[in-house]
Formats: sequence, structure tokens, C-alpha cells
Amino acid sequence: MTTTPVADRVLAGKKALVVGVANEHSIAWGCAKAFHELGADVALTYLNEKAKRFVEPLAESIGATILAPLDVEQPGQMEALFERLQREWGRLDIAVHSIAWAPKGDLQGGLLDCSAAGFARAMDVSCHSFIRLARAAAPLMTDGGSLFAMSYHGAQKVVDNYNVMGPVKAALEAACRYLAFELGPRRIRVHPISPGPLKTRAASGLKDFDLLLAEAAQKAPIGELVDIMDVGFACAYLATPYARRITGGTIYVDGGVHVVA
Repeated sequence: MTTTPVADRVLAGKKALVVGVANEHSIAWGCAKAFHELGADVALTYLNEKAKRFVEPLAESIGATILAPLDVEQPGQMEALFERLQREWGRLDIAVHSIAWAPKGDLQGGLLDCSAAGFARAMDVSCHSFIRLARAAAPLMTDGGSLFAMSYHGAQKVVDNYNVMGPVKAALEAACRYLAFELGPRRIRVHPISPGPLKTRAASGLKDFDLLLAEAAQKAPIGELVDIMDVGFACAYLATPYARRITGGTIYVDGGVHVVA
């Protein structure tokens, strides 16, 4: 693996929090690696003790000194995380939210059959938790900063079998626009990121996901799927001063799949 020359480490000295890493295939891990390679200090979270054994070696590989539990459905965990960031870092420059979940029965059935309870949990975990993260992060972004939320094309167009996650991700993108408006005066930029389909643990819950991957590869103008590092380096660019006047709009990192009918 090649290393980035020191002169090119445009995120040197920056503090980046990445939530949602499950394993080495996670989009969040691509972001963490990219931030680290470009010089940032990175903090990671893990969902629970079962997940910790997969995330801990990744944290060690990039020298992450902060590794903390974060289940957004557990009261107090997000507050504890940000108290630790305040105590150990004193500030924050970048935060990535890459968390999405819906009950399997509600996800794999059509939207008409989605239960109210399932819809509410999917919305809380996948959308409102980003608002809570932004609320906690903003006071630490004293010199401005960048917030990222992972979306998908199913927020904009109907994608077979995406079901309840379509309206949930649409709400997430709308939340990003409103947060960009509210946080802009504090020089905090907000980016909804829409990666193309990737083989991640979260995506494995979608029905016929392999067919979706094959179709995306066929449709992509560049002729291939993106990978987690494509997403990571796109986010890293948006976190630099070079992107200082970009905020609020959905950024596609999908090889152009979304432009093809």
C-alpha cells in the first residue's frame, strides 16, 4: 500500500469522527481510511461488543486513539461519546454518519405493508440519529466543519426492493438541506452522500441485492462499480478548504449510474 506524501496530507491536524463502521467492507471504513491517509486523527465507534472485535483491529491499524460504543437506540451513548471527544480532543472538524437500519420484515416487504413501529424505528435510527449527531457535534466545531450522511439513489427514484428505506433516506437528504441552512452561519457544511450500490453488511439485508449490483455495473457510464475508497476520498475532498462553498446538495459517488434512465 502506498502512503500519501506529507505535503499532500491536506487534513493534517483535523479531528474526524466516523460512526457506522461494522467491518473492513463498510463505507464508513473507507471514509476513515481516507481521512487518516490525508493526515486527520480519526475516532471510530462500534455498535456493540459483538461488532467491537471486527472494528478494534481497524482502529488500531490507523492509530485511532478513540474507539467507543455507539448504539443510537441506547440512551446516553451518544452523549458519552461527545463528552469523551470534548475531553480528549476539545474540538471536532469532521463527522460521518453511516448508520441505517430497518426491521427485516418491514424492509423486505413493500411499503404498503410496513408497520408504523417499523417505519418509526427505521426513521429514528437512519435519519433522526443524524440530527442528534449534528446537534452534539456543532458545539465542538468551533472553527467550522463538515458533516456527512450516507444516503442512496432510492431516496430520489424508486429502486426495486428498497421499500421503506426510500422515504427514510429521502427524509435524511431533506434533513441535510435544512441543517446546511441552519449551520451555514457557523461555517459548518452538511453533505448527503449517495454512493452507488456496494457490497456492505447493511446492503445484504436488501432482497435481490446481487441483481441490483449487476444492473448498476451495467448501467454505469464508467463501466464499473465504485468502492468504499471512492466514497472515502470524495468525502475527504469535501472536508478540505477546497470545497469550502459546497453544502446541502446530494453528492453522488456512483460512477454516473444515477444519470442513466
